[in-house]
Amino acid sequence: MTSPRVLVVNNGTLSLDQLCRRLQSLGAKTETVRCSQLPDRLDARYQGVVLSGTKVRAHDIGYYRPLIDLVMGSKVPVFGICGGMQVIATAAGGQLEPGPQRVGGYDVQVDKDEPLFSYVKPTVSVFHRHTFYLQEAPEGFRSIGRSEYAPVEFLRSHDGRIYGAQAHVEFREDGLEILRGFTRMFG
Repeated sequence: MTSPRVLVVNNGTLSLDQLCRRLQSLGAKTETVRCSQLPDRLDARYQGVVLSGTKVRAHDIGYYRPLIDLVMGSKVPVFGICGGMQVIATAAGGQLEPGPQRVGGYDVQVDKDEPLFSYVKPTVSVFHRHTFYLQEAPEGFRSIGRSEYAPVEFLRSHDGRIYGAQAHVEFREDGLEILRGFTRMFG
């Protein structure tokens, strides 16, 4: 079986190397590209796209327009992590709200019927490092994970192609198993 190729879009995360190592440990070949240097469209060599966290505020839709167009125009599974999820959600009309600063491990309840969570228990411990939260899923999406602080910890498009995680799944054991669920979606 051929290893799946994943395009990892670097939105300025501090943990890009950790994210790529995690995906590679699951058998994926990764290729990284900066958000500012995206291709106009994906070619057939990619089986998935992962959007890293951000340093720039996710609601800057003008800055992220090429990324949004690439994600919405692709046919492969997409997984937005932290700011990557927030970019997807705000582009779809979601609103980010300030909240308490959370850094460290937090428990999240997930919908076990989702393929993303095939390898975890109904409560996962994931790593957070942020202060903005999505309070409800935008049109075309639904919440598939929630916590005491955020009703949308995980997000899925209605067609099941686009996923998002408020958490940094490149850390912690449950994060690895969530990434495993994502990599098993490649056709």
